[in-house]
Amino acid sequence: MRWLALLALLLAGGCASDDGTSPAELRAQWNAQNVVPQHYKQDMLAFLRTYLNNPNHVRDAGISPPVPKKVGPGQRYVACVRYNARDAQGKYAGAKTGAAVYVSGKLDHFIDGKQAKPLCEGVTFAPFPALARLRR
Repeated sequence: MRWLALLALLLAGGCASDDGTSPAELRAQWNAQNVVPQHYKQDMLAFLRTYLNNPNHVRDAGISPPVPKKVGPGQRYVACVRYNARDAQGKYAGAKTGAAVYVSGKLDHFIDGKQAKPLCEGVTFAPFPALARLRR
């Protein structure tokens, strides 16, 4: 069994190669994907509809416009959302903040909890009534 694991690691390692891309080229590729999201509110609503246990009657909904923030090796557009949603038992769980990270103008991943706090520091939240009206 150990031999199979070792063989799998060797085969996987053999697939990795250095394509000769310079750090400047990698940075240029990263920056080329940094496009302002045009439909960030709709993207956020579509994501939160499936992300929240109970998306009905969300309270205190707010959203920030996307701004460039340091994510990974460079900048990405990040839109923050604040909400108080119900848990699986139907009780309000308390205010939460999340950060949507956009790549090429599309929502790439969502960060919540303590990891979202530094990304959302200093942003201005505007009311987000569409989230309050969200239904499954």
